[in-house]
Amino acid sequence: MKTTELHAGSWRRLQDWRARLPHALLISGARGLGKQALARAFAASLLCEAPQVDGSACGKCPACHWFEQGNHPDFRMLTPEALRVATEEKKPGKAEKTAQTDETEKAEKSNRSGQRIVIDQVRELDEFFAVGTHRQKSRIILVYPAESMNREAANAILKVLEEPPENTLFLLVSNEPMRLLPTLRSRCQNLAVPLPAVAEAEAFLAASGLSEAATWLALAGGAPELALQLAAKSADWVLPLTDALQRGDRLEVIAAAANLEKTLKAVKGENPLPQFVDWAQKWLVDLNLAAQNLPIRFYLAQRAKIEALAKKSQPMKLARFYRQLLQLRRESEHPLNLRLFLEQFLFRYRALFVES
Repeated sequence: MKTTELHAGSWRRLQDWRARLPHALLISGARGLGKQALARAFAASLLCEAPQVDGSACGKCPACHWFEQGNHPDFRMLTPEALRVATEEKKPGKAEKTAQTDETEKAEKSNRSGQRIVIDQVRELDEFFAVGTHRQKSRIILVYPAESMNREAANAILKVLEEPPENTLFLLVSNEPMRLLPTLRSRCQNLAVPLPAVAEAEAFLAASGLSEAATWLALAGGAPELALQLAAKSADWVLPLTDALQRGDRLEVIAAAANLEKTLKAVKGENPLPQFVDWAQKWLVDLNLAAQNLPIRFYLAQRAKIEALAKKSQPMKLARFYRQLLQLRRESEHPLNLRLFLEQFLFRYRALFVES
């Protein structure tokens, strides 16, 4: 199943704009929906020389081949340098940019680490605008994720949109559109991409080769692309974590911490602890829901165990521990000692189910 089929409603709306393209489109929605893939599919369809009946690119014409190889003369993509490098390392020679950029707390720090789209990248478009379009097609700039633009870059794009070049379309893709300048949002036509239907999302994941699609889709909050990313990064250690969490007051903290430490140290690449804490937060959300006799959202396979654990704890304890997790989330970025971090977390968690 293609992304355009998964988001059929959004794709039809994009096709409605073909006859009269705006100067800028803001495609927004939850993280991990596949918005960037949808935007790229739309860009490819606009540049294609023989689009199909549904508007999608043919994949066979010279324009489609150029686009697929990442060298179409009428297409540019603005993305943070760190994201571009990380993607190229994973897929040498590919132009697809599918990774997600990390949120940063300070603009200056993120600029230095290549986590922001900066004004120099926008200035490089001047030469692009000065050259005529190829075969009288559109000129397209895809900005992803749009909220990673620093203020100077955002203002530079806003200035371009005040006097937009002819036959030029900006595709801004954002997980957090409210972080964009209000004046920039006001100059865009908006497309809010909703979560796909569960059955269609599971079919998409199954077609992508993901086993236990329903489990990963639930853990990703219904976002299929995020489910694929989480499965790729976390499949080896989510099971040990859930095994520890479902033991509740019977949890052997020292042994569980040692097991989790060994598993996490085997993870290559980026620090897995922030994602580890994120999984724990989702477990706490489900515990809170179960404590209120509401349906759980994430760990569907462990529903019975979560409901049983919820009966052993108290709402005040759950709320207090969730606040502690927020602090642990900050500490997880640079833990001084992994074993101590895990033991601290597990001791606090076990205390939720011990009468005091």
